[in-house]
Amino acid sequence: MATKTAKKPKESFKLIQKRNGRWSIKGEHGKFINGADKVAILTTKGLVKVLKKKATAE
Repeated sequence: MATKTAKKPKESFKLIQKRNGRWSIKGEHGKFINGADKVAILTTKGLVKVLKKKATAE
């Protein structure tokens, strides 16, 4: 008996890698997603790491 995998829900966005290596995200209505939403999607997919700023000693 063959095993079956559960269907994954279809994502409402499309990931596109540009020729220069950066990522763009196109939403379900054809508009590009930018800002904090873009960073959140790319970090959940594991494509980008977010660096934290170092605390400066005063």
